[in-house]
Amino acid sequence: MRVSVIGGGTVTESEAELAEEVGRLLGERGHEVVCGGLGGVMEAACRGASEAGGRTVGILPGEDRRAANPHVDIPIATGLGHARNGLVVMNGDAAIAIDGGPGTLSELGFAGVFDRPVAGLETHDAPGVEAVETPREAVAYVESAVGDGAEFRKR
Repeated sequence: MRVSVIGGGTVTESEAELAEEVGRLLGERGHEVVCGGLGGVMEAACRGASEAGGRTVGILPGEDRRAANPHVDIPIATGLGHARNGLVVMNGDAAIAIDGGPGTLSELGFAGVFDRPVAGLETHDAPGVEAVETPREAVAYVESAVGDGAEFRKR
């Protein structure tokens, strides 16, 4: 399964720890991490996934693939700026939101449009977001919401 990890580009140490743990758990369980490819939550989740042997995809706002954080395995340059947020969510089977500002809120909106289940850790209280307390609960929620992910592998 692919899981979009969304959240702030700048984060506190505790938020980075949450994101890294989410990434680690996803990587350990064989899931791919899709994110916006830059810093903050995105970099921490990719770091965790990478260190656990998982694969990471960064869908970048700019035109330069080299702008991706060092833990992105597959950088995708879009040249779309924040409009790439829809692509981040569309390319996951589910999403985990951690913290975040207006950009994360837009991704939560796209999750609703694309009918993606979302687990939220210290993020916006928005329709369709299942508030959870721990990274383990976030991963368990998206796994149970998607099932084995077989129907999404064909997308």
